[in-house]
Amino acid sequence: MPTAKLTKRTVDTAQPTAQTYLIRDTEVKGFVLVITPYGGKSYAVDYRAGRGRRARKRRITIGKHGSPWTPDTARREALQLLAEIGRGFDPAGMRQAELRALTISELCDLYLAEGVSHKKPSTLKADRARITHHLKPLLGSMRLDSITTADVERLLSDVAKGKTATPSSGRPGSVPKGGQGAAGQCVALIGTILAFAMKRGLRSDNPAHGVKKPPVRKMERFLSEQEMARLATSLTAELESHHGDEYPVAAIKLLLLTGCRKGEILGLLWDQVDLDNRCLRLPDSKTGAKIVYLNAPAIAVLSTLSRTTNSPYVIVGKCDNTPRSGIDKVWVRVKKRAELKDVRLHDLRHSFASIGAIGGLSLPVIGALLGHKHAATTARYAHLSADPIRAANEAIGARIAAAMASDAVRSPAPSLLVSGKRSASGHK
Repeated sequence: MPTAKLTKRTVDTAQPTAQTYLIRDTEVKGFVLVITPYGGKSYAVDYRAGRGRRARKRRITIGKHGSPWTPDTARREALQLLAEIGRGFDPAGMRQAELRALTISELCDLYLAEGVSHKKPSTLKADRARITHHLKPLLGSMRLDSITTADVERLLSDVAKGKTATPSSGRPGSVPKGGQGAAGQCVALIGTILAFAMKRGLRSDNPAHGVKKPPVRKMERFLSEQEMARLATSLTAELESHHGDEYPVAAIKLLLLTGCRKGEILGLLWDQVDLDNRCLRLPDSKTGAKIVYLNAPAIAVLSTLSRTTNSPYVIVGKCDNTPRSGIDKVWVRVKKRAELKDVRLHDLRHSFASIGAIGGLSLPVIGALLGHKHAATTARYAHLSADPIRAANEAIGARIAAAMASDAVRSPAPSLLVSGKRSASGHK
């Protein structure tokens, strides 16, 4: 275990590894710097609660590195804590007792402050919204040590029924509506938060375990070729009617032509565009770093898009050096003009994949194009693909239809043999 005098230089140069590790201060015994695999750095004091080697080892966290905690201020705090410990106090034990009396609302705040360093900003944004709109209104006043499985099941039911739904303001964008999908996500989140509480020793069990979440119907809205034609016409009209603001229109085209997620296109930097090798090199995405291959139409959109010296972003924001905050208002106008009432921006990604499936691309290839981490995520397009099962089904249907036809006796039925081999079933 490394030891060093904890200075600003020591803290700044400490690099994360695959495992959490400590750097022990050489000046104050028990004063440590904790470095997590995700790069989090915090100051703490290790001590024994009691006397002798059998006394229980404890650690009390002082705080994360950064204002107000520097190596010097944290060291002074460590000396005060060690003085209290020397007089027989157990600050970590006292803190645990206080934390066990937390309300769920306070636990959520603690989780957001100390338990989300591994989460991506988009995931954290969704978690904050569920906590604010659903968890706190329904469970916030309950004490952590009193919440039961029945309370979690009640949360599930209330969110599913829309008890915490927020009336729409009429503006484009997401509003809390509740429903079965949101209910399942809320149960998963409270389960994660309670698991965090267990890890901190604040509860011995997780009452969210075993709560059966409702099945979530995956959205499967794909644009037809006729709808794509109407979309193209609407995008042209949008460009002409809004003083040539080309960036929202270009973003919508790129969503359809690349299968990217909205955040990946709106946050795209020119430094990540490699036209020579016909790809985008994204350092981060929902599933980590990935390469997005560019087809000729996507390259044409990027090649004709105006660049500005004031912004590094492909889809330029309304302020210098900022990405476009959103294109929801533009999309509302575009889809209304194209008569695509039930189509979301994310459905453009599904449409990209559906064209590949209908064209005979394998599911692994489609998954690679979309950047899916798990094959099960791509499986929703299986019913669109022209695979051997579909071909076999067509052959069987043709044979049955021929047998039922009035001239079946004069016309031999289509063969189920393919390339001189019998069908996979082995039946004649």
